[in-house]
Amino acid sequence: MMSEEAARDLIAIPEAGKNNEISSNGSVPLTGVESIDKNHKDKERDKPALPVGPALNGDSKVDTGADVGNSEVEYIESENLNDVEDVDTSLKTLLTGLDSKDWVLVCEALNDVRRLSLFQKEAMVDMLGNVISLVVKSLKNPRSAVCKTAIMASADIFKAYCDSIVDLMDPLLVQLLLKSSQDKRFVCEAAEKALIAMTTWVSPSLLLPKLQPNLKHRNPRIRAKASSCFSRSVPRLGVEGIKAYGIENFIRIAASQLSDQLPESREAARTLLLELHNIYEKAPNVTPPDVSEDPETISWEHFCQSKLSPLSAQAVLRVTNLTREGIVFGS
Repeated sequence: MMSEEAARDLIAIPEAGKNNEISSNGSVPLTGVESIDKNHKDKERDKPALPVGPALNGDSKVDTGADVGNSEVEYIESENLNDVEDVDTSLKTLLTGLDSKDWVLVCEALNDVRRLSLFQKEAMVDMLGNVISLVVKSLKNPRSAVCKTAIMASADIFKAYCDSIVDLMDPLLVQLLLKSSQDKRFVCEAAEKALIAMTTWVSPSLLLPKLQPNLKHRNPRIRAKASSCFSRSVPRLGVEGIKAYGIENFIRIAASQLSDQLPESREAARTLLLELHNIYEKAPNVTPPDVSEDPETISWEHFCQSKLSPLSAQAVLRVTNLTREGIVFGS
């Protein structure tokens, strides 16, 4: 037989359900629920507010701080920059500002680098190595405002110092190649402009040896951007410069890029091959002196086949012949 205690438990169960039902209909105060809700509100009130001001530690992961901070930075185009008010004071505080933990001060110092480059370049030349090192540091900064201002500073440095920074530009070059392909759109666009400034103001004979190792970089994005810069720089050598370097060397380099995994590399290679083909057709004397036959009688096809492997020659001729056929068909 069931014990009296068990019987009481069975009777108590429906009573509990009844009480819950009454409570849910609102006829009986829900003391426990009210207590929980009150505690929840108290905890919400006691929570600290999220920061909305600019963070000074360079951490761009706090979106609210980054957005507010970025609004304080003005991106001034080079043609709208004015000279520094006091050259001596600017030079004395420049390196400290560039190395500051306050990202707003870093941006101000980067703009001073731009002003000094454009208006007082001789005054800054002795500290240029240290300046470029700190500009590279800013290029690695996760805060977009700092990064973009550093990119704009790089472009102005190229314009002002041209060939004189070639020995200092390796780390600068790698960061610009990265930023032009891996960052936010407005940063990418600024980096592209800086690379165009580099290929415009630095002599191709000095720049090409710096670019060439990056054509085989393990990062495909760096290879792609380096290919674009290389393709822009080669024609600036002129016929004599290409002849001195060896047109067959440029053809080999472009041929190797035709099989790259990124479309940008392949397109840059095609553009370069078309340019080399055009130069070869218009200036037969661009061929190397070791060619036994008369340069004017050597066809482009024969030249490529004599200088490249069969597969590479076939790939190069496919590019140039298709374009030629397209021109003939279009005319």
